This record gives sequence, structure tokens and C-alpha cells, in this order.
Amino acid sequence: MLELIDIRAGYGRTEVVHGVSLRVPDSGVAAVMGHNGAGKTTLLRAAVGLIKVNSGRIVLGGEDVTGLRPSARVARGLAYVPQGQQSFGQLTTAENLQVVADGRKRGKALIAEALDLFPALTTLLDRRAGLLSGGQRQQLAIARALITEPKILILDEPTEGIQPNVVAEIERTVMELTARGDLGVLLVEQHIGFALQSAQHYSVLASGHVTSTGSGGAESAAAVRDAMAI
Repeated sequence: MLELIDIRAGYGRTEVVHGVSLRVPDSGVAAVMGHNGAGKTTLLRAAVGLIKVNSGRIVLGGEDVTGLRPSARVARGLAYVPQGQQSFGQLTTAENLQVVADGRKRGKALIAEALDLFPALTTLLDRRAGLLSGGQRQQLAIARALITEPKILILDEPTEGIQPNVVAEIERTVMELTARGDLGVLLVEQHIGFALQSAQHYSVLASGHVTSTGSGGAESAAAVRDAMAI
């Protein structure tokens, strides 16, 4: 379980996130929604350790990791897929996966498992990542994160700028992974339908504050839209 407790964070003297608390279960999805500038990515960067929190605590698997470096958080089971379908553009798809798998006892098996989840990548193994479509790069980015065998997977806007059929594929994969019972997902997303379909719980951010929370499911869509209209 990942717990963010009364997190305040920002850049320099500018505080962007103001006292946000949320919990990501050991199995299931917690979604965070809000417009651009709401503080969503800043919250994730604080959770991963890319920026220091001004106050509050980050607890992963019962351990306070607030003061740990990003690499130490990764070692404890945290994986982060940032915005922008990031990959090593000059490396092939296969090489991108292998870079993460190197040094892991189950490296080869972990690559195979990732490709099972994203079978479209199997035909692209020899293609440079920089030549892939946005949707293909996003699948590759998630596959790379899964090779680290995370307990908590953090996804920042995974559907941004990609085609609807790939959005559906990513949604299916997220739901399949969490259904296994050993992975929690913190999902930041503006696509309300995708977020609520996947999530058991949601929070809406506006100007760095939580303005609404509730249970996932399509029936919550109206409440989320109302909260995002504030």
C-alpha cells in the first residue's frame, strides 16, 4: 500500500500541492483527476522522490520513505511511468526492455511476461523506439516499468495523445494486472471514462487541493465533472 499523508510540495518557494492525502491499495486503482495545472504531476513527483516534500509523509508498504531517494523507493517496489511516452529513442524496443531486465534473476521471463501483456510490441522488437507511434511508446514505457516487478505502479496521463484502441488496450492491461491481487496503481488521468472504469476510488484536484473524492465506476462521472467544473 502507498499512502500520501498531508503532502505539501512544490518548486522553490512556490507550493503547488496543499495538504493532499490519498491511499493506493495493494490491489486496485486509485485515480487522481483534474485539469492541467491542478498539481497532479507535482504530487506524483513527490511520491516518487523527484522533488522533496515541504511537509507530510509518504508511506510505502508500512515504511516511511519520505526521506529516501527515488532509487531506494524503486527498490522497495515503486515504479513510475511519467507523461510523454518516454523511452530510449535510439535503442530498439527489445533493447529498451533488456536495459531494465539486465541484472534481474528473472530478466528473460519478465520480458516475456511484459510482451504477453502488450503483444503488439512483439512485432516491433527490432524497431527503434523513436520510430514507434505514441501509443506504442506508451505500451513500451509501461512494459519497462512492469519488468521492475513493482508493488505500486504510478501512471501519469497514460492515455494522453494516443489512439482510442490503444487506450482500450492499456485499460484492459491495468485491470488485468490489478485483478491478480498483487499490484496497486496510482493513476493520474484527465480521461474521466478511463479513470473511473479502472478505479475503485478517485480524488479530484484543483489548484493543489482535493475538492472531491468518491468510489469509481461510471455512476460517478457526473460528480467528477461537477468537481472539475469548479
